[in-house]
Amino acid sequence: MKFRPDTFTIMLLGAVALASFLPATGVVGELLAVAGTVAVALLFFFHGAALSRQQIVDGASHWRLHILITALTFGFFPLVVLPINGMSNFAPSWMPPDLGLGFLYLGVLPSAVSSSIAYTALARGNVPAAICSAAASNVFGMMLTPFLLLLLVSSAGSGDFAVGEALKDIVLQLLLPFAVGHAMRPMLGGFLGRNEHLMARYDKCVIWLIVYSAFSHSVESGLWQNLPLKAIVLTILLCIGLLALFMFFARFMVRRFGLSLEDEAAVVFCGSKKSLASGLPMAKVLFSGHPGFGMIVLPIMCYNQVQVIIGAILAQKYRDKIAESKLPGESQ
Repeated sequence: MKFRPDTFTIMLLGAVALASFLPATGVVGELLAVAGTVAVALLFFFHGAALSRQQIVDGASHWRLHILITALTFGFFPLVVLPINGMSNFAPSWMPPDLGLGFLYLGVLPSAVSSSIAYTALARGNVPAAICSAAASNVFGMMLTPFLLLLLVSSAGSGDFAVGEALKDIVLQLLLPFAVGHAMRPMLGGFLGRNEHLMARYDKCVIWLIVYSAFSHSVESGLWQNLPLKAIVLTILLCIGLLALFMFFARFMVRRFGLSLEDEAAVVFCGSKKSLASGLPMAKVLFSGHPGFGMIVLPIMCYNQVQVIIGAILAQKYRDKIAESKLPGESQ
């Protein structure tokens, strides 16, 4: 299989490069920050309007898969990254505190909906379960992620995170727009359902804006002076190691539960992936104005690219195994 970076990946790398050489500063930077705040609020408003109540109910119906994926996403992952954060005595010597905070944040993010479902489908796995579990992860993740982050930051002993301000921003910029949007679903749901491609483009535009604005702010605060090339390379390697660990543990747990190979594919992809689409907008709210924002979101961006490449390889392997298991004489 040949891998070429998709257009959106190139756009994100372009945003980082543009911010590195032509950062938005002064009045332009302030206007971009305001635009980003409004764009994120609208993003969650639209997602609230697009999500049906039946999707929320369906998320709880496949309870064994749902419990396992939730435990992997919001339990096992955060516990593993907690010791390696920049404030811990176990943190690597090369890891700055803001980068460690980024790994904590990565640990509490919900599952990536689109890629989890796409790779489960490519693997010929249990697609309905993947849809329900990934969607439920994101619905509940919007509430769980901020509070798990606050809990982990408190455990790590970081004093740079304003808990009260973060809680206020969560309510005003995430939960309130989402609730208002969901209340307006009878008026907007049909239009959004017919124009999902427009929503996808808007999501990508918001993420691009957040990345450019965040890295502009961080470059002005000395991002590249404080983050050497060695730390970037080791961050990528750590992301590869984390993804491999969670995929292996997901397979182990599925087999302990005695689930099918199709279910295993769904759990591996939904339980190990982390959402860039949800993570960056929430980070814009949680870490607004933080001088180390670029460093904080670096693990999310690295992990996202790693999971795309490794996920595609693994999906093809699952596809072959599932096809073989359905051949005459192979079924048990």
